[in-house]
Amino acid sequence: MGVGNRMGGSRAAMDQRSANTNVLSTEHPVNCAAEVGRMLIFGGGYTGLRFGSALNTMGVPVTLTHRQPSPPPALDPEHWVRFDASTGVLPAAQHLEGVSHVLVTIPPDGTGNDPVLPLLRAFRLAPRWVGLLSTTGVYGDHGGRWVDEGSPLNPAEGRSEARLICEEGWRESSLPVQVFRLPAIYGPGRSPFQALRDGKARLIHKPGQVFSRIHVDDIVGALLHCLALPATDRPATLNLADQEPCPSSETLGYAAHLMGCKLPPVKRFTDVASTMSPMARSFWMENRRADSRLLREQLGYQLRYPTYREGYREGCGADWEPDWGSPRDGMLRS
Repeated sequence: MGVGNRMGGSRAAMDQRSANTNVLSTEHPVNCAAEVGRMLIFGGGYTGLRFGSALNTMGVPVTLTHRQPSPPPALDPEHWVRFDASTGVLPAAQHLEGVSHVLVTIPPDGTGNDPVLPLLRAFRLAPRWVGLLSTTGVYGDHGGRWVDEGSPLNPAEGRSEARLICEEGWRESSLPVQVFRLPAIYGPGRSPFQALRDGKARLIHKPGQVFSRIHVDDIVGALLHCLALPATDRPATLNLADQEPCPSSETLGYAAHLMGCKLPPVKRFTDVASTMSPMARSFWMENRRADSRLLREQLGYQLRYPTYREGYREGCGADWEPDWGSPRDGMLRS
């Protein structure tokens, strides 16, 4: 699936979405419960917890790892097991019994060493599926061009290079790993609305710069969709992204529109780059559009939130809607 040198405008959203934020809505008919004996999720953070909660709702036995002494309250304690390879805290063997599927959301260390793979080897686990959440950062800078799963890999030194080393380590393990490359993740509680409300949002302009993104519920939906496919139909690598990469100024402008508030003054990237953290600055030094047509067109997954508009309006409503009423603009709802 060649992308060539496609540059320029955004893609139109393909369809309207419902306002239902339940990832298990009828928009994503999924039947993977019988396929999964027990799902072990390494990393019960933002995305891992969302995925685990979805599986738990479906009746799939699920275990998530946490690093802190006490498990998060989001799920009952029996769903949690402590794991922190950096301090030698490992789960007991009985906590891993019956594991048939594994999702890894924990990033590798700075040299690309993955903390999960040695654990699976030590306990001689042989899962039928391993999902590894990686990053589209492994493609590096492509000057704003589209990148698909076959595009050249040229990660910058640091986190993205470590992610690619990690991917390669899993591929060499002989385990049935499926790599999911993610751009920026957003969703409830991880959106620009609070920064706008607090007066901390930054409107930054860099000519030609775009960012790809994916709503957390579409990560969950895509994972469930892949689990429901026959193993032979699951591609080894899959980009998860919405259909409309765009400048961050565009998404911030739409967020301000939904809230009915003013935007902060625009700043040129060259004027504020020195005030950014090294991590934030690194995001602005690369420019690419993540192509998810393999997911959508060949595997048949229908994005719940094809663009940030649906994602902000319907998938982050609790972040911006006032408690006392409905959205200020009735036309904003489908």
